[in-house]
Amino acid sequence: MINRPDTKAQRLKRHKRVRAKISGTPDCPRLNVFRSERHIYAQLIDDVNGITLAAASSVEKDFEGSGSNKEGARKVGKLIAERAKAKGIEDVVFDRGGYIYHGRVQELAEGAREGGLNF
Repeated sequence: MINRPDTKAQRLKRHKRVRAKISGTPDCPRLNVFRSERHIYAQLIDDVNGITLAAASSVEKDFEGSGSNKEGARKVGKLIAERAKAKGIEDVVFDRGGYIYHGRVQELAEGAREGGLNF
């Protein structure tokens, strides 16, 4: 019998380890990323007050494209940067959510940087 590793549990373990070290504030919120098979989501979170300041995802009605490829991830990054700028947020702390900084997560980060966020 082949025992496959539980990749979701491993990701959550990595995410917990990263979250122990970073935290978002009202001045410099945490840019959190979650990716599923079909979609990608991004949130700006203020951990001090426990609120979400802005969010963007590939699930939204007016989103054109697919969240399961790099182009869609870059669009979500630009969208979250645009919404952050509207709220006066320029500096963020990037939280990759336990995923490796590669592929769609990297494209989302680069899209957010193109949109004007600093991290």
